[in-house]
Amino acid sequence: QSAADLKERLGKIFIGFSRSKAPIFARDLKVAGAMLALLREAMQPNLVQTLEGTPAILHGGPFGNIAQGTNSVVATQLGMSLADWVVTEAGFGFDLGGEKFLDLKCRASGLWPDAVVLVATIRALKYQGGVPVKDLTTPSTEAIRRGFANLSRHLDNCQFFGLAPVVVINRFAADHFGHGGEGAIAAAEAVIAVAEASTRAPKYAYALNSPVEAKIEAVAQVLYGAGEVIYAPKARTDLKTITDLGLANLPICMAKTQYSFSEQPGLLGRPEGFKFAVREIEIAAGAGFIIPICGDIMRMPGLPDVPAAEHIDLDEHGEVIGLM
Repeated sequence: QSAADLKERLGKIFIGFSRSKAPIFARDLKVAGAMLALLREAMQPNLVQTLEGTPAILHGGPFGNIAQGTNSVVATQLGMSLADWVVTEAGFGFDLGGEKFLDLKCRASGLWPDAVVLVATIRALKYQGGVPVKDLTTPSTEAIRRGFANLSRHLDNCQFFGLAPVVVINRFAADHFGHGGEGAIAAAEAVIAVAEASTRAPKYAYALNSPVEAKIEAVAQVLYGAGEVIYAPKARTDLKTITDLGLANLPICMAKTQYSFSEQPGLLGRPEGFKFAVREIEIAAGAGFIIPICGDIMRMPGLPDVPAAEHIDLDEHGEVIGLM
């Protein structure tokens, strides 16, 4: 939220243990100020221009399946100080970025959204309905119907937090051609209507003073639809370490697949009562949360086979090409 907040968080970074088994934090090494100096420019949000010439603030934005999936608090607050309406994204589905936006970012900052927009795609609905990736451009009304079960849980999760969601369809060329901003006017009007009726009553998935296991189970069982939560031996050891360090009151930031409500990528649709496996739990004391790592997930995100950067260049007139 500020340089002072960043310095405090840098000082809270957990490094390890001394030979006498005492915990060591960055503040013990007296390096928080030096790290703050290195990050002085990084504290400033970036102002960029969208394809339609409107301003956008970029700052942070880690992936919602392995981190909190939101931009920084300072970026959102800056936007709110400059504009009448601020739209901010939370990564992947509501089970990931949405939950973390509310339980992590809003809890820490005092912010609360007036409206929530769930962006669905025909391709994603078909995928959740059991259509293989290679066949997603093939029309299938029945698969879309099956896929709506997945969307329905996202809607239920929004309502659990007391939020009335607006569902919009993000169209691809294989569905229908869009019309840019002009094609989203009806959606914007629907969002405005919901926002103006908002009562702003914050509600979180768990209390910070609940045991870590209770926090994990609240998210897994209530929002994901899981049954039993199973902790691997490493996770049990991590739970004890977290308690011994006095960090059990931190919120949680689940790391799991983005393809399913479960930690199993192939368990599609709206699964219920499945066993949910927690492999290990990492400490991000500086960021201010702990990370239950669930299932077999790759935590180093990568670029697609052909990244967009390969198509961007300057033409002979000095104009940027290849953005679309």
